[in-house]
Amino acid sequence: MNSSNPNIILVNCDDLGYGDLGCYGSTVNRTPTLDRMAREGARFTDFYMASPVCSPSRGAMMTGCYPKRIGFGDFDGLVVLFPGQGMGLNADEITIAEILKEQGYATMLVGKWHCGDQSEFMPTRHGFDHYYGIPYSNDMGRQSGRENRFPPLPLLCGEEVIQEQPDQAALTERYVEQAVRFIRNNRETPFFLYFAHMYVHLPIYPPEAFLKTSENGRYGGAVEHIDWSMAVILNELQRSGLDENTLVVFTSDNGSRGSEGGSNGALRGRKGTTWEGGQRVPCLMRFPGRIPAGIVESGIVTAMDFLPTFAGLADANVPSDRAIDGEDIRALMYREGDPVSQPRTFFYYSGENLEAVRSGKWKLHIRKRNEEIRELYDLESDIGETNNLYDRHPEVVKQLTSKILACREDIGDKTVGAEGANCRPIGVVENPGPLTKYDPNHPYIIAMYDLEDAG
Repeated sequence: MNSSNPNIILVNCDDLGYGDLGCYGSTVNRTPTLDRMAREGARFTDFYMASPVCSPSRGAMMTGCYPKRIGFGDFDGLVVLFPGQGMGLNADEITIAEILKEQGYATMLVGKWHCGDQSEFMPTRHGFDHYYGIPYSNDMGRQSGRENRFPPLPLLCGEEVIQEQPDQAALTERYVEQAVRFIRNNRETPFFLYFAHMYVHLPIYPPEAFLKTSENGRYGGAVEHIDWSMAVILNELQRSGLDENTLVVFTSDNGSRGSEGGSNGALRGRKGTTWEGGQRVPCLMRFPGRIPAGIVESGIVTAMDFLPTFAGLADANVPSDRAIDGEDIRALMYREGDPVSQPRTFFYYSGENLEAVRSGKWKLHIRKRNEEIRELYDLESDIGETNNLYDRHPEVVKQLTSKILACREDIGDKTVGAEGANCRPIGVVENPGPLTKYDPNHPYIIAMYDLEDAG
């Protein structure tokens, strides 16, 4: 281990859309800290999550692989994992946290995990020294309108439930406290902090102070609460003398629902779709002295790139015994060397179904759920996917179709019965059970969340 290895902080929001930050065009949400991050570092315009929904998106980010490659394309017919389900991230998978831990990094996850809630799948079994948070979505607790659907929402410390049905309006502040404590306790050693917000997933409970000043209702209050949390973390790095040696990355697990105040800007579609609005999300990176200030990067970058990139920062090797889909983007971040001559290719999956491919500026859609389509878009001139050029560029269609066929051989495509030659199994346990069980005599601080919003 090199003692000068940089600290890494990865901040991941939930359902935050492409148009929700000031630096991405929002006029209704105040995000001064995140806008400052963009001025002091890099703002990525074409950054993608590997799935338009949370469990596969997060599994892909942790492992550097497309969800279907790690068995995260389908969860017994469900699109994400649910409480008490006997599936999760396979013990044989290698995560960012495991790679960094091997290099002497202290590791912690604060917030949402959503890669399995059984003990075998917990963050502490996948490279994180410490875990504090809710293991899945914040609408998977006891909630008005769905009283008996889920058991009480668990807040975990390590693998132990320390509270049921916590006050969600107070939870982000508690998360920030845990993050600050972790940073202070590891000033003398490299650390990896993965801070996974519950915001802006429904139901949205911003603290009263943020709700009062919001110009965009609950949604805007939550976005501004996220911005506040970022201000605290950056301030802590400054006061601890760690600012110059810390890479901070900010992003979201998928696009906005496009309602309740959320926005995907000019992008077509929303969370759950393979239109741009489902998977193209904000991404900011700040690393003083390494990432030049004010970069606006339009190259294709994905969350799967974090694993090889962070491994490179820590002088670690990327696993060579398995397929990894991410690429080391340090040269892009640092503006070093010549641009890559070959256009980057990215595949859009909905569950186990391959629906689209992008190479360079071109995006070809072949399917939307159960319907075959033939649509080609030039994303450089048509970010909103409004002008179908399929019939005008048969040579581009032919080229992208060949990439689709190769991907089907490699990762698979359920719609045509292609298994994929290089896929690995999801983790499965027998006799799974929920982490909590409702007890009418338990002193819950909030026995039933009063908002009926879910999503």
